[in-house]
Amino acid sequence: VAFSKIVIAGGGIIGNSVSYYLAKLNIATTVIDPIGIAPAASGKAGGFLARDWSDGSPIGPLQQRSFDLHAQQAEDLGAENIDYRRLVCMAVGCDERAAAVAKPSGKKLEGVEWADINVSGKNIMGGTDTIAQVHPKKLCDAMWKYSKDHAGSKLIIGKVVEAVVDDDGSISGVKLDDGSTVECDALVIACGPWTDATKSWFPPEIGRGIPRMLGIKYHSILIQSPRVLNEAVFFSGHGDPEVYPRPDGDAYITGFPDPAVVVTESPGKEKVRPEVVSRLIDATKKVSSLLGPIPPHTEQACYLPTTNDGIPVIGEIPGVKGAFVGSGHGCWGILNGPATGEAMAELLTEGETKHVDIKLLGVDSPYRR
Repeated sequence: VAFSKIVIAGGGIIGNSVSYYLAKLNIATTVIDPIGIAPAASGKAGGFLARDWSDGSPIGPLQQRSFDLHAQQAEDLGAENIDYRRLVCMAVGCDERAAAVAKPSGKKLEGVEWADINVSGKNIMGGTDTIAQVHPKKLCDAMWKYSKDHAGSKLIIGKVVEAVVDDDGSISGVKLDDGSTVECDALVIACGPWTDATKSWFPPEIGRGIPRMLGIKYHSILIQSPRVLNEAVFFSGHGDPEVYPRPDGDAYITGFPDPAVVVTESPGKEKVRPEVVSRLIDATKKVSSLLGPIPPHTEQACYLPTTNDGIPVIGEIPGVKGAFVGSGHGCWGILNGPATGEAMAELLTEGETKHVDIKLLGVDSPYRR
């Protein structure tokens, strides 16, 4: 084992995945988070999984590997415990002019399960061989339970404010906002959109090597459907909402993202704007007679972490031994969490990745700008 005392800053999908795959190697970790397990996007995301939608891009191999790992996790952790299932995804076009001047037709497109108001066309985006879903919060909780029970990993509620770097350039610990220090010889930064603030943990010449991290704010609502639905739908029109029905009967509805910004809101305290929620409710009413009349039982917002180049950062931080970063996965954070965790676990224990080549995803990737 290359490192024996591993601290993970961040209790979301990436931090939990790193801890989980290290626990499978009987290696305990210490996860540090200001709130707890999955307090931000990892507790509020949709959990939509697509195996081949990034083929031909730098993250294609990571995405394929991670999709397959999700299926393996469902076997290991219990699909019923994490609401994992395969499903179909449709693209559905909406006639916005008809919605504005005419009453809903109530006619459902052939082959479309539940979208039935002013829909004008459809296209299958993927079937059960390449599309799946998982409940992100339940997955994070299940992975953390395994890490804790199997390897003895522990959670510290706190905020890292400084990485302690020895004279030889090695990580030796982290200082927390309460003045305490946690010893470690490896630090994995998995702070999502708040990764940008971690630059201040290091001397300037090291911190500036961490790529810029921004956050894209998404709102979402959850509606309890009268029956369990089995088709995820990406709409074209009415603001292009996306709907992911879950096996517990909930329909997760999202859309209308904000521009990418440096995130100043605290994890778990993201402000929900009523006007965006109203747009999501209105869009739902315009496409579905089943879901439209039902008020949402949950209204929420979160930030998806993204880099300037749109490519996640996975790998070592140059200039310091034992410092790693995994962040910037955008809308595919839940999907690519397992493969990122597996790759990071391999880096920490073997010094190289075995299943996915992450050179193009590193801090010094040629795609960075």
